[in-house]
Amino acid sequence: MRPFSKIPAVLALLALGIPLAQAAEMTRQQVEQLLAKADKDHPAPLRRKDLTDLDLSGLDFRHADLWGADLRRANFSRTNLSGLNLDLTVMTNIKLVGANLANTSIFGVSMMHADASNANFSGSRVIAVMEGANFTNANVSNANWAADMKNQSMGLMRANLKGANLTGANLSNAQFGRAMLKHAKLNNANLKNADLFSAEMDGANLTGADLSGANLSSTKLHDAIFTNAITTGTRFEGAQHLPAGLGQ
Repeated sequence: MRPFSKIPAVLALLALGIPLAQAAEMTRQQVEQLLAKADKDHPAPLRRKDLTDLDLSGLDFRHADLWGADLRRANFSRTNLSGLNLDLTVMTNIKLVGANLANTSIFGVSMMHADASNANFSGSRVIAVMEGANFTNANVSNANWAADMKNQSMGLMRANLKGANLTGANLSNAQFGRAMLKHAKLNNANLKNADLFSAEMDGANLTGADLSGANLSSTKLHDAIFTNAITTGTRFEGAQHLPAGLGQ
C-alpha cells in the first residue's frame, strides 16, 4: 500500500522550493558496492537516501530500494530501473536519457524539467508533476498515467505534463485520462488507441501526430494544433473548442 498520506506534504515542500535534504550521502563507488551485493531478496538499501547530483549513469538498479530517495539533478542515463517502486522520490532536473523504467511505479513525485528523452516507460504507472520535462522519442506505450480517481479527498492526483516535450514519443494504448497536457509538444507522437478522456490539452501541439482510434472525448482543446494529424477513428464526443473539420 502506498503511503498516500505523505504525498501532499511532500508536494507542498517542493512547490515552496524547500529542499528535502542538503547534500549527497554517498558516492558512486559506494552505490556500486551496494548494488554488487544486492539480489532480489536483499535489495540495495537506498531508501530515502540523498543521491543528489551524483553521476550514476549506466548502473543496474533492479535490485535496489529507491523509495523516497532524493534524486534531484542526478544522472541516471542508461540505467535499468525497470519494475521498481519509485514512489515519493524527488526527480526534479534528473537525467534519465535512454533509461529503462518499464513497469515502474512513480507516484507523488516531482519530475519537473527532467530529461527522459529516449527512455522506456512502457507499462509504467505515473502520477507526477512533469512540467517542462523532456520525453522526446520516449516509449510510454501501454502505460497508465491517468488520474487516480480513488484519492479525490486529497485533490485530483494526476500526471501534470504542462509544457512537456513528447515529440516523437510512443504513447500508443496509454492511459492519460484527466491528465494535464496544456501546451505540451506532441508533434509526430504515436497516440494510437490512447485514452485521453477529459485531458486538458489547451494549446497542445499535435502536428503530425497519429491519433488513430484514440479517445479525446471531453478534452479541452482551446488553441490545440492538429496540422497533418491522423484522426481516423478518433473520438471527440464532448470535446471543448474542437478545431473546425475535426470530429466530422
